[in-house]
Amino acid sequence: MEKITFDDLLKFKFISGLTLSPDGEKLAFVVHDMNKDENGYTSNIWIYDIQKGTLSQLTSSNKDSSPIWLDSSRILFVSWREEKDRKRKENGEPVTPFYEITVEGGEAKRTFELPFFVERLKKLNDEVFLFTAVYDHRLGEFWKLSDEEKEKLLKSLKEEKDYEVVDEIPFWANGSGFTNKKRLRLFKYNIQTQQISPITDEYSNVEYISDSPDGNTVLYVSNTFKDVMKMPNDLYLYDAQKDESIKLTHHDHFMYELAEFVDGKVIFAGSDMRRYGINENPQFYILDISSNRVEPIAPDFDASIGNSVNSDCRFGRNRAIKIDGKYLYFVSTQWHDAQLFRIDLSGKIEQLTFETGSVDGFDVVNGQVFFVGLRNMKLQEIYELVGKQEKQISQFNEWVQKEKYISKPERFTFTTKDETTTIEGWVMKPFNFEPGKKYPAILEIHGGPKTAYGEVFMHEMQLLASEGYVVMFCNPRGSDGRGNQFADIRGKYGTIDYEDIMQFVDEAIAKYEFIDENRIGVTGGSYGGFMTNWIIGHTDRFKAAVSQRSISNWISKFGTTDIGYFFVEDQQLATPWSDFEKLWWHSPMKYADKAKTPTLFIHSDEDYRCWLVEAIQMFTSLKYHGVEAKLVIFKGENHDLSRSGKPLHRLRRLKEIVGWFENYLK
Repeated sequence: MEKITFDDLLKFKFISGLTLSPDGEKLAFVVHDMNKDENGYTSNIWIYDIQKGTLSQLTSSNKDSSPIWLDSSRILFVSWREEKDRKRKENGEPVTPFYEITVEGGEAKRTFELPFFVERLKKLNDEVFLFTAVYDHRLGEFWKLSDEEKEKLLKSLKEEKDYEVVDEIPFWANGSGFTNKKRLRLFKYNIQTQQISPITDEYSNVEYISDSPDGNTVLYVSNTFKDVMKMPNDLYLYDAQKDESIKLTHHDHFMYELAEFVDGKVIFAGSDMRRYGINENPQFYILDISSNRVEPIAPDFDASIGNSVNSDCRFGRNRAIKIDGKYLYFVSTQWHDAQLFRIDLSGKIEQLTFETGSVDGFDVVNGQVFFVGLRNMKLQEIYELVGKQEKQISQFNEWVQKEKYISKPERFTFTTKDETTTIEGWVMKPFNFEPGKKYPAILEIHGGPKTAYGEVFMHEMQLLASEGYVVMFCNPRGSDGRGNQFADIRGKYGTIDYEDIMQFVDEAIAKYEFIDENRIGVTGGSYGGFMTNWIIGHTDRFKAAVSQRSISNWISKFGTTDIGYFFVEDQQLATPWSDFEKLWWHSPMKYADKAKTPTLFIHSDEDYRCWLVEAIQMFTSLKYHGVEAKLVIFKGENHDLSRSGKPLHRLRRLKEIVGWFENYLK
């Protein structure tokens, strides 16, 4: 067995867009590869013939994604295969080209293009599609203009590229840049008449669209705002024949997470955010539209909806909600796994998958379930659910299991010092482990904080193990998967979570004699970066630290980031005006004068979730107080550098991390 290397990351395949044909006989999906030469990602559509049991590549332009079944033999998809379209996009022209291809293959034909940057397209019926797309107030009703008028408008905007005008918050978003007066607006497109009609107004941001049970009606969730975006949103029913939306919102202060039709009624999930804030786990409800009556169901279900298990080996988007028959299927994070569940109108919830790992996305037709998963320390593959058994369909990344040393996390639990809570953690042995020998160790801390570590493949951790380190990680209080109370650390950042993590380190050292307690490093990103910054100001037991996309000052984060003004108030229970001292008390920068640990800061210049100033402030503070520190800034990258950044940047990031620890721990 060979050890995992830096360049292995370039060979992994990632799977997204999993979708079953209407007759349930074929499965379409997208396979993504990294392209080192172009420093980007390729994407092609594949088909799995369920009856024949065969996998085949359907497209080969390397720029195809987002497959949608037109019927059981034809697929509509987005493609940037033509250079002229790519140039139009690069020049700022809003356009998304769509192509059609049959499952037998052959040449794909261009079907239509939409004069928008389309975020999601859904088929309503044979003639009508619904789509969400970026609506820019500066462009107005761009789709109605003549070619000459479009060119003139784009030229005038290009001349204004040297400045931005902002008059609302948030005015930018991680991964999207400046978003002032931009909304994800819902539109209707008639493929026969080529007519485009807006459904929502220019100030509404559409966050969710349901499937349609009748080819005419859909549900959607929308957040309408001017000046300041608030968290509560609204639920609507749209009737395509009448071309009207009916507001179904049952509560003025409610955040709807999903809404779908099930057997003639509406099932939705959401929270009023009263008890646990914006991260409160959603509850399920039934809405009878005819009587406007709302009833809660499954009141004892206390878990998030979606997959929050950390990995750096995913790319693209997968379905996490689907209606099939009388059930709503959904993914939920439970302890350290993300599994597939379903719920019916009575509120009965069934768990459908049980293997260790995460369900990254799925589709279901007539009870037949296929999913993309990170299972049993493997990279992503496609699985079929047969009864309660998971049958692996694809072998895209099987070579890793056959050729590479994979360090399997060893799980253990302990009780917190206040004797109130069980914490789970893991230790990974290094490559060529020898009993009786001591090894340097690295503590990894996840982001969120409401996410979770699990027993899934993470290239960064496997790389560190291959480089000779013990890798340690845990899910302290604040993590997902254990219910609202466990995840709720509002106003407590740096207290019980810090205590849990430090106790985990003590427990790991006591349990595993091969850990060299005099050679331990620490790293983490986002919340994990905050905690890394906090740790170096409160203890000098770590010999080196790598703080990634971090938070150092809750006061500056409040006023500069895309989520700061609502996230800080919710999570720290204070604003700069209500309790300045509390925000400063929870800020790692306050304790930077106590730090002694050599620290590497890694940040991206387009990270608007945790803006660059957070790293700069902490780096400056350490340098000012004579502590060894280095700051590496990645240009053109955002908060998701480690997960979806340019391949060469992802490699350089890993080399910086490994090099820093090697310098201080080896």
